[in-house]
Amino acid sequence: MAATARELRYRQGGYSVDGNLARELDWAVRERELRHAGEAPRHQEQAVVHERPKVLVRERQQISLFSVLGFAAVAGLAVLVLMSYIQLTALTADTVALKQQLTSLETEHATLTSQYEQMFDLTTVRTAAEAAGMTKPSASQICYLDVSGGDRAVVYQAEEPSVLSSVLTSLSHSFYAVVEYFQ
Repeated sequence: MAATARELRYRQGGYSVDGNLARELDWAVRERELRHAGEAPRHQEQAVVHERPKVLVRERQQISLFSVLGFAAVAGLAVLVLMSYIQLTALTADTVALKQQLTSLETEHATLTSQYEQMFDLTTVRTAAEAAGMTKPSASQICYLDVSGGDRAVVYQAEEPSVLSSVLTSLSHSFYAVVEYFQ
């Protein structure tokens, strides 16, 4: 080992060249390793002091009344939007139910119209009457009424209502008008 260390010293001193003239950059590290070869590694004990990093704390800020009112307004508007969506959904369901009812009523209308037209079909009426035992009247059963005289009508005057009855009548009419308006 000592021979190897001596070779390194001579190489650095410029006494011999080993193939190239380039300078070896890690010669000091190798030389120190050779000098301390076989020794136990030395540990340097260092006192490790851990310092806590200082935390920057923000000052407590006050919440402004304007931001609280703004948040309350936004929350109120969100509730109103949800309520309008609920109403829209309910109206859509009602519309679908009414369309189904309209379809069934149109079908029923077509059925009833065809039945109505059959009732006024003269052949059907004649057949139903003959089946019930009805016959055409004979000449002796026909009777004529003479209305050659003038027409006459009698008009009776109604009594005029009292003030109390007219007030009660107008109050009842106005009450029924209000009730009808809110229905």
